[in-house]
Amino acid sequence: MSENGKIIKSIAGFYEVACGDTVYRCRAKGLFRALGEKPLVGDDVLFDITDTVSVPPEGNVVKLLERKNALIRPNVVNVDQALLVFAITDPLPSFNMLDRFLISMNMKDLPTVLCFNKTDIAPEGAVEELRSVYENCGCQVLFISVRHGEEDLDTVRDCMRGKTTVITGPSGVGKSSLINKLCPHANMETGELSRKIARGKNTTRHVELLRAEWADNTFLVDTPGFTSLYLLDLEAEDVKYYYPEFDEYAPYCRFQGCNHISEPDCRVKQALQEESISRIRYRNYTEIFREIKERKPVY
Repeated sequence: MSENGKIIKSIAGFYEVACGDTVYRCRAKGLFRALGEKPLVGDDVLFDITDTVSVPPEGNVVKLLERKNALIRPNVVNVDQALLVFAITDPLPSFNMLDRFLISMNMKDLPTVLCFNKTDIAPEGAVEELRSVYENCGCQVLFISVRHGEEDLDTVRDCMRGKTTVITGPSGVGKSSLINKLCPHANMETGELSRKIARGKNTTRHVELLRAEWADNTFLVDTPGFTSLYLLDLEAEDVKYYYPEFDEYAPYCRFQGCNHISEPDCRVKQALQEESISRIRYRNYTEIFREIKERKPVY
């Protein structure tokens, strides 16, 4: 009789499959190769238990259940949301990169929670400034201190409860420290910030679902740190649709399909002058728009 489980780790041809409180060491049946299928971390599966005496117990994956989505980096499936982590300071956030992350997650139809870490060392006024920039970005925004904010961590736990969350963002912002607080059994290495270039050392080595012990059916996925993010599948004229704060004003632009760059009688640019739209967000928009517009086509 087959049991339902979830693949939480893949290594050297074996799959660790979680079923309740037990993790089974499984192989995949040869039929997957014949079907051109490959089990991935995050897959919900049917598996047969073959050995309950061994430690860990063993089994065979016999069927992959329907996937609701799939990510390439990290190579994981059935993700419910992304937690995008940036630091308020040390290192200072790259707003252009942050917007690229938000666009990338949106392109994947992946709900995103934006989390700014290091409130404990934030300069005066920094939290309020960031809140004003991203309060209308279309996702929940959190401000936390991984080191000193236990109540902050409870807020993060609440937004993850019952979901599979991929934790992403640039290096050096405290992702591994956050994961260690959320899943103490993870024992994630934490990289010290490089003094020369203020860029964190990438300490993530493999894809793994980490089970949260404080809630049922709650998993975390760590990802490699990023230093750049290219939006290869996005057309310049579509970038505006990933800036929700434009939506209130765009219908009143003079031209239908206005790109809010150089067109006359643009209501979005008027809102910018009225400070109803963040200048930082608008600057990022124009930079990304022009970069994509000037990109050479790939044949």
